[in-house]
Amino acid sequence: MAKSKFEQSLEDGAHYRINSIVGDWKGTTKTWFENDVLVDEAPTEAEIKPILGSRFISYDYKSSLEGKPLTGKMIIGFDIPYQKFTFSWIDSFHMGTQIMQASGAATEKGLSILGSYGNPEYGDQLFGWRTDLEIISGDEIVFTAYNIMPGEEETKAIETILKRVNF
Repeated sequence: MAKSKFEQSLEDGAHYRINSIVGDWKGTTKTWFENDVLVDEAPTEAEIKPILGSRFISYDYKSSLEGKPLTGKMIIGFDIPYQKFTFSWIDSFHMGTQIMQASGAATEKGLSILGSYGNPEYGDQLFGWRTDLEIISGDEIVFTAYNIMPGEEETKAIETILKRVNF
């Protein structure tokens, strides 16, 4: 009997790629609010676990920003029918009470997805938010996020470098 598209993806495709980073991680998160102006650097702990039969991974992290605790969660998956990576992201600082949805494509070493956010208090235009995941090796990953102000070039906002602490 032929394998399903999902079974094949788990074996050697996009689902294999995202499930390869399941485990516990520690590292450092750097944050910028302006181009090339580092605001904070803080230790980060993360747990990445498979959910719903490895259809998705849950990336749960704890860190701080300017001395205040910060927690977040990302659900990352691969949409087989539309052939794109997707995520939902919440956290206690950047997203406030919003949930960001984003989607994008595979890259040579991971994925790159684009979402948007906004606040009507600041006008009708939405800001872009691009998140890249780079799998450096089985023991090191990097999440980098870029803020895209309307009509401007993107600027680096967050860089989290994580090393595996166990599998």
